[in-house]
Order: sequence, then structure tokens, then C-alpha cells
Amino acid sequence: MSAQANYKSELVGVFGHPVAENPTIVMMEAAFRAAKVNFRYLTIEVLPEDLRSAIDGIRAMSFRGINLTIPHKIEVMKYLDEISENAKLIGAVNTVYRRGEALVGDNTDGRGFLTSLREEMDPAGKSFIILGAGGAARAIAVELALAKAGSIVIVNRDPTRGKALADRVAGIGGSKVAFSPLTARYRPPEGTEVLVNATSIGLFPDAGRPDLDYSCIGPSLLVCDVIPNPPRSAFLLEAASRGARTLDGLGMLVNQGAIGFRLWTDLEPPVGVMREALAREFGSA
Repeated sequence: MSAQANYKSELVGVFGHPVAENPTIVMMEAAFRAAKVNFRYLTIEVLPEDLRSAIDGIRAMSFRGINLTIPHKIEVMKYLDEISENAKLIGAVNTVYRRGEALVGDNTDGRGFLTSLREEMDPAGKSFIILGAGGAARAIAVELALAKAGSIVIVNRDPTRGKALADRVAGIGGSKVAFSPLTARYRPPEGTEVLVNATSIGLFPDAGRPDLDYSCIGPSLLVCDVIPNPPRSAFLLEAASRGARTLDGLGMLVNQGAIGFRLWTDLEPPVGVMREALAREFGSA
């Protein structure tokens, strides 16, 4: 690929998924067209042993940036010039952008969620339950702590992973952080204000939902799911049927993309266009 002065190319690593199954391509290409910028969002599979060479290639071909998925989010930090403070706290990078000749690593996972959440409430002082202890849970918990959440409880079946995440977040921002084991028909404690499913349960084609005691869910609770497909997951449908307010994962994915768009182009992202493109892709438009 020639490096033309007026042609910028974006690269996203997609591992183990056919291109047709990556909705982020649809969203970002729609954003570039709407903004009338000559950018492309490409998928390039990179094996773990080739990651360093791939980063060298990004430098050589003057790519404006990349997204990364597992298994590269941690390893890539070795090959970048700078790491943002929130990515350091999370311990993973999912977005890289160019600043001058430097490649800067950032993490947009938690900020995408937080942007959606702030459309519903200010997280400061609120009590949160997070189901899961993987990458999404870690990013969300760190960003909530930075936003001065009152309390954060990490709920996970694996106590080692759950406690490790709670310990990691405990020193950030002054939030009260604890771990609780996820048992059968787990019941969120009374007084919980926000319940977040940060697991992959319910992601298409799985139609499942977390194993909770749903009788405690009602109008006082905001129930959130990081699953973007389907946007109205079984988890959210059950919560809504009990009167709870809900927040779907579509907004988190859109806002992650919007942050990346801004970092790569220095332009304001066409968020409405991006959400519409995703909704059409998931059949919910």
C-alpha cells in the first residue's frame, strides 16, 4: 500500500472471526463516509508471534492507528512509545493512535460505557455491582473508580480473578471496592443502584442470561449490559419486565468507536450515523 499524503488507513486486528461478523467495520466505515474523510477501516489477522512485526509495519506504512482484540491487548504495550494513564491502570490497550511519530496506547472500553452511563446518571457516589472479572469488567471498574463511584462490588465465579480485580481497583479514586462470589441465583444486595453484566452471557447466538435472583430487580435499579448484539438482550428484557431502567451495550460500542474516531481523525464523530449503522447491522433499526 502506498503512503499517499491524502490517504489515511485504519487497521483493526480481528482474531478468529470472519470479516463479515465484525460490526465495527460497518460502523466505522459509515462514520468515515459521513465525515467525508478518505480513511478505511481494515481487518488484518495478526498471530501473537507476529505482533511486533505488525507494529513495525504500522509505523512504516504511516497508519493513523489500530484497534486490538485479545490476545494482543497486553503484549502490545511493550512495542508502543506511550501508554495513557487509564490504559496503565486497566493494564491493557485496545486502541493505538499516532501523535507525531509516536504510537500511543489507550483503552476506550470503560470510557465507552461511562459515556453511555452518563446519559442516564452521574456515577459519582453511586453503588455498582459488576458481573464478571474479564477485560470489559476491568475497564469499566477502573473508569467507575476514576469517576468517583461510591462503591463497586466485583461478582465472579472465580474468586482468584474476582479478588485480583477488586484489589487492582481498590486504590483508585477512593471508591469502596469489594469482591463477592457469584453463586446460583445470586441476589444483588439491597441498596444497589446500578447492576452491570460485563460477561459474554447473552451474546448472539447465545440467548442466555446471568443466573440471578431477578425478584429483587425493580424500578429503583439501572440494569446495564455490555452485550451489543442483540441490543435488547434476554438480561435487559427480564429487567425491563420488572420495571427497571435499562442501558444496552450498543451505546458502549458506539462510544468506544467515537473515541477512536476522534483520536485518529481529530474530528468530532458522527455518533448518530454510527449508532444507526450498528442498529441496522444487528437488525434493531
